[in-house]
Amino acid sequence: MDAFPIGSFPVARLGFGAMQLPGPGVFGPPRDRFQAIEVLRLAVELGVNHLDTAQYYGPSVANELIHEALHPYPEDLVLVSKVGARRDASGGWLPANSPAELRSGVEDNLRSLEIDRLHAVNLRVMPGPVEGDVGDRLAEQLEAMAELQREGLIAGVGISNVSLEQLHFARSLTEVVCVQNPMNVVDRSSAEVLRACNELGIAFVPFFPLGSGFGDANLVLGSAPLQEVATRLGATPAQVALAWLLDLAPSVLLIPGTSSPAHLRENLQAAEVALDDEARSQLASPGTG
Repeated sequence: MDAFPIGSFPVARLGFGAMQLPGPGVFGPPRDRFQAIEVLRLAVELGVNHLDTAQYYGPSVANELIHEALHPYPEDLVLVSKVGARRDASGGWLPANSPAELRSGVEDNLRSLEIDRLHAVNLRVMPGPVEGDVGDRLAEQLEAMAELQREGLIAGVGISNVSLEQLHFARSLTEVVCVQNPMNVVDRSSAEVLRACNELGIAFVPFFPLGSGFGDANLVLGSAPLQEVATRLGATPAQVALAWLLDLAPSVLLIPGTSSPAHLRENLQAAEVALDDEARSQLASPGTG
């Protein structure tokens, strides 16, 4: 597969996201622990060297599965995590973005994965302007991330859920090695951020490339233009959706997640789907009908 770097680490453009490995709602143990471990091992066997995870997936479940499946890790495996959130006892998503919580989040990842350094960690940014209290908090959070980098606990700082303004603000305070924002054939709200990342040589990692799994996956894969292109090219809608993202810019790195070996193979085969001009034209604007 083609590659693009996260910081100084080259990674294959099709990676794997661990968010779907825990139970429903990204909470609790997996439905099938053996199969979850099988999927992780198969991904690496098929050439994946970029795993995206978070301690709060489960919580702790995704990292424990990665550790059981792959530790000691292949030398070229790039492990990327995310901080800035936590789960409550019922699985709710809560912010955890004070400097102390960010440090604790990184340390928890290192401990559960049994490593000394993460290749990159994404700061989950709360929406808002980079002025006033929001801007002050973001600056404080980025300084905390930069300090963790100086200490050698993380190799690179990434950011997630950011506007174009927040991206430029973050870059004024620290080097940014990757950006994670939602992006798929239906949700194109991060198009400006993607263009900026490509111009700046920053890896853009779209999450929910096939829909979130929280109710809108059918909206993405049911897109009429997507289905028409898939039929004509002899591919699945999911493969075309992933190929469309890869086709947008060389800086795009994908992390589709699954707990199914069959779906994993299907997703990775998207690297072999070549979109022609007709397909690009059909997919040039969102289509949900």
